[in-house]
Amino acid sequence: MSPAEISALLEALARSNGQGVLATIVRVRGSAYRREGAKMLVLPDATTVCSLSGGCLEPDVAQRALQVMATGKPLRVAYDLEEDTVWGLGLGCGGSVEVYLEPLSDPLLSAFLESLEEEEPSLLATVLSGGQGRLLYRGKRWEGQAAPPELEAQVRALGEALLQTQTPRARLVEVGEAQVFLDPHAPALELVLFGGGHDAIPLAELARRYGFRVTVVDPRSAYVHEGNFPGCRLVLAHPEEIPQGLLGPRSYAVIMNHHLERDRKTLAYALRSEAPYIGVLGPRDRFQKLRDALEAEGFSFSPETMARIYNPVGLDIGAEGPEEIALSVLSEILAVSRGYEGGFLRKRPGKIHRA
Repeated sequence: MSPAEISALLEALARSNGQGVLATIVRVRGSAYRREGAKMLVLPDATTVCSLSGGCLEPDVAQRALQVMATGKPLRVAYDLEEDTVWGLGLGCGGSVEVYLEPLSDPLLSAFLESLEEEEPSLLATVLSGGQGRLLYRGKRWEGQAAPPELEAQVRALGEALLQTQTPRARLVEVGEAQVFLDPHAPALELVLFGGGHDAIPLAELARRYGFRVTVVDPRSAYVHEGNFPGCRLVLAHPEEIPQGLLGPRSYAVIMNHHLERDRKTLAYALRSEAPYIGVLGPRDRFQKLRDALEAEGFSFSPETMARIYNPVGLDIGAEGPEEIALSVLSEILAVSRGYEGGFLRKRPGKIHRA
């Protein structure tokens, strides 16, 4: 879920005093508008907050949610999006979706929803069939129970492994005879911009819109201030003054100082970090100058090191101007963080989404 969706969901929950039904997509086969983990809140008056599709599923899900409110029992519903006879809408999406509807009375569910705005990872594991129970990972510990005991042990291991990935995605897993829905929440990825020039402004704005925490590093106070970078962490520092630990394993760095010496020192700093992505703005021959200078200082550009460096930075969309370049760069970062190549979908064999 996007930050905007999370905020809307939590605000609606506060207004409704926790009354309503939460509908979550737990399985997608083939093509669908939303993927596993998408959520919609249905309030007692059948109004909805957030969405599960492009508008085709919501009316039926809302009606079924009223049934769940009346009985207090969860409900799992399958929708075949290939059937033109469903609602007479002729959807033709070519896939199927399963939605799990449940009342908001479960304390573990409430705690998980509260965790969606926190910086610590969390995960809700719900046994849908072949066993029973629910587990919540929050605050680096597990709560709840699942049965049988061997199932609980396996679910804990799967959940912790999922949270170790860069961008954990919700999924339905089969554990022996059981089906378990793993719904993870990870802290937002961080974009660190080294350079606060005019071309950094649209990149910072776009990244924040898509849920990144943004840090801007530059020694020039005339450039790096709240007016240019609202909502961003600002670090006024020359490269040699940058605090240790600024870049971590969930940091995506873009070096855009437009100053060769600052770029050289900043690249050296980034290479010493665990950042999985180091974008270097500028043409290849300029980057080669940076590389030559750092190799003379003893840096080794091994294949593993080069795999983290992206130069020229961004996807090839023919970008011109700061706004389009920002779109190109952020698109590449999203693709890298999710393990995609970022090419044309029409040239991608098989399904659009991975299983």
